[in-house]
Amino acid sequence: MSKKIIFTNGLIDLAQPRLGSKVIFKTDDFFASANRIIDPSPAIFKEGVFDKNGKWMDGWESRRKRTQGHDFLIIKLGKPGSINKVDVDTSHFNGNQPSMISLEGCYSKSKNIKDLKWEILINKKKTKPDNHHIFNTFSKTVFTHIKLNIFPDGGVARLRLYGGVSKKNNEFGDKTINLASLLNGASVIACNNEHFGKAENILAPGKAKNMGDGWETRRRRDKGFDWLILNPINGEKIEKIEISTHHFKGNFPSQCSLQAAFVPNKKSSPSIVKSSAKWKFLLHKVNLSGNKTHIFKNKLMKNEKINFIKINIFPDGGISRFKIFGKAI
Repeated sequence: MSKKIIFTNGLIDLAQPRLGSKVIFKTDDFFASANRIIDPSPAIFKEGVFDKNGKWMDGWESRRKRTQGHDFLIIKLGKPGSINKVDVDTSHFNGNQPSMISLEGCYSKSKNIKDLKWEILINKKKTKPDNHHIFNTFSKTVFTHIKLNIFPDGGVARLRLYGGVSKKNNEFGDKTINLASLLNGASVIACNNEHFGKAENILAPGKAKNMGDGWETRRRRDKGFDWLILNPINGEKIEKIEISTHHFKGNFPSQCSLQAAFVPNKKSSPSIVKSSAKWKFLLHKVNLSGNKTHIFKNKLMKNEKINFIKINIFPDGGISRFKIFGKAI
């Protein structure tokens, strides 16, 4: 089995609907709904499927523009955040992709889109058919709204806005909260495998919809175990830990353990992964059952601060959600 490590570096897709993000304006979506552009699933192609307006396409597609100007849409982010990397995905759009795209962002509390004052994130860039266009951004600004411009018209399958939820306005006080919530800014740093389900899914709100809405690794055919490392909200006084295997009935891990640490200085993801083997145990190896929420009391690191957690699963399998309750610091 490959020993390759998947580094997500704490970046999450801020455009995903489960954070509350939604399309609030579009100039036109005659051929394919603008809402599809933030669908978390990869775009698909349905051979020979047509609707009343033409070929069914999995993405946002405007009609052929016969006037001056260009098409655009506006996304309101469910959680304000900074954006480090953008993927403009034209999968399956071949001959009907835009000629060029650009991206703008703003921070605003106004509900009137006419009040939004934009700054450029990505200047005009040429686009290719059926392709992922990856752009790095260098803005440290926190955004609430994103505007995708397409020139002059056409179709984009998906827009991914990889960054981090702003923690600036988090006011948890002395309340006990789920430190591993995606909604509060928790994220995955790295994992060794996510063949069937993304590691980030375990931090999502609510109960998993199905197995695909959890983290699941491939079947291990060698010695060892699978793992992921997450960066929760900085916390202390950890009380309770929840590990859910809902929907995983014949493919849940046999056992799991947790390690944790407080890393005061910013370090690279590879160095965090390397040091994680020596972290203290937050939960010694315990048995897991299928399709169940397992609740554990913290007895090992009661009064210690943590800002990184390593979840080890033995030998492989899937978990749907992970929660850890404590006080934010």
